[in-house]
Amino acid sequence: MAQRLLLRRFLASVISGKPSQGRWPPLTSRTLQTPQCSPGGLTITPNPGRTIYTTRISLTTFNIQDGPDFQDRVVNSETPVVVDFHAQWCGPCKILGPRLEKMVAKQHGKVVMAKVDIDDHTDLAIEYEVSAVPTVLAMKNGDVVDKFVGIKDEDQLEAFLKKLIG
Repeated sequence: MAQRLLLRRFLASVISGKPSQGRWPPLTSRTLQTPQCSPGGLTITPNPGRTIYTTRISLTTFNIQDGPDFQDRVVNSETPVVVDFHAQWCGPCKILGPRLEKMVAKQHGKVVMAKVDIDDHTDLAIEYEVSAVPTVLAMKNGDVVDKFVGIKDEDQLEAFLKKLIG
């Protein structure tokens, strides 16, 4: 687990800044270019049919691993954080989770989402007074600024996020 945290921190430091919108610019590799012969010898010309596109890595949603991970990635975060307290056995959580992830992704890095499984992290659920799931907290600068319990539709989630972002 410590290795995963170290790797995550390393990757977070390497990939800094806001995630780009859409796709990254195309990458053209010399190994994927088509060599062609010319009178002067061998030349390499780009082949537009072999352009590689990479997709954006989603850094907006992450699972909390333990208490120190929560402290580091949520409480100490400079970016506003939506914390989704959920459980594997919770039906409404399975409906709200993807809906909330989609709405957070639409914010393009202005807010991130932390997912906390209450069965794995009971101490965090008790600390933040989670008595039912799904419970969603809005945290800014380490403080809880808003909260709701239960399922919300997309319009309500959008209003919740707009209020958090400011």
